[in-house]
Amino acid sequence: MGIAAQEAIRQLQALMEEVDEPLRCTYENIHQGYPTETLVRFLKAREWNVPKAYEMLVNCLKWRIENEIDTILANPITPVELYRAVRDSQLIGLSGYSKEGFPVIAIGVGLSTYDKASGNKYVQSHIQMNEYRDRVVLPQATKKHGRYIGTCIKVLDMTGLRLSALNQIKLLSNIASVDDLNYPEKTETYYIVNPPRIFSACWKVVKPLLQERTRRKIQVLHGCPRDELLKIMDYSSLPHFCRKEGSGSSWRSENGVADSCFSFDHPFHQQLYNFMKEQALLMESVAPIKHGSFQVAIPDPDPEDVKITRTIESTFHMFGNQNGLVGSLNGLKVNGN
Repeated sequence: MGIAAQEAIRQLQALMEEVDEPLRCTYENIHQGYPTETLVRFLKAREWNVPKAYEMLVNCLKWRIENEIDTILANPITPVELYRAVRDSQLIGLSGYSKEGFPVIAIGVGLSTYDKASGNKYVQSHIQMNEYRDRVVLPQATKKHGRYIGTCIKVLDMTGLRLSALNQIKLLSNIASVDDLNYPEKTETYYIVNPPRIFSACWKVVKPLLQERTRRKIQVLHGCPRDELLKIMDYSSLPHFCRKEGSGSSWRSENGVADSCFSFDHPFHQQLYNFMKEQALLMESVAPIKHGSFQVAIPDPDPEDVKITRTIESTFHMFGNQNGLVGSLNGLKVNGN
């Protein structure tokens, strides 16, 4: 790390020492004992501009306090049938770990429907996954390997991506805004697998709009991704949709054990849900928990993210027009309209 970077860290650290007590408390939940590494994340997200990184971090802390993010893991989605429905339609899970110890997060982008619960429940579930990753999964990986591990690897399955994805672009944009502004620089590498033609069309126009540091993180794997992914992880950590050609998105193995890390029955989701239930019981023994409707304030998106979202929308429509799919766009609700 160069002298300029070290000076930027020192300046941001000095600014953070002046914040008031409530902000300081939630800051501890973010850094989990690694404040310097956390400062670096926010500095990277703002191209090492100290005032902008400070503003971003303070806004993040205020957002956490205003939306009670520090206690979100004590507020499981109930009843359990509703949580299962969320898991069936928001496909994400932990498939294992890379050879270097990074958690491998699998995401079923193309087959996620987001149609079995309210948008608030999907946002709540997403934030809970983020918080469990940052407060439990990554600290455990750090302890196991004896060195700081603060990022993960994401494998995004584009199987099934269709024009109807435009129906969910508002929700997905909200989730992206939450991540970009409050959980920056948490991904080591994105692997895009099983990309259909419509993804390739979008990628061609979106790629130039991304910042260089983001572009470097993204690898698009055409064909069977298994061999490429086996260079960085063992077979047991491969997401189910990468294990063999034609495996698709099977949910169970032959012996009946949950094979897909998307499934609520997978050990990861069982551990996560049981952890949240335990946290809820602990909280209730101290003070009553506010149950009922959960709603997080969505931060205003970065202007560059808005531009990317609009580019994706226009590319989807252009793809539909070029391929005679105009009729399939009728009735789509883009950005709530």
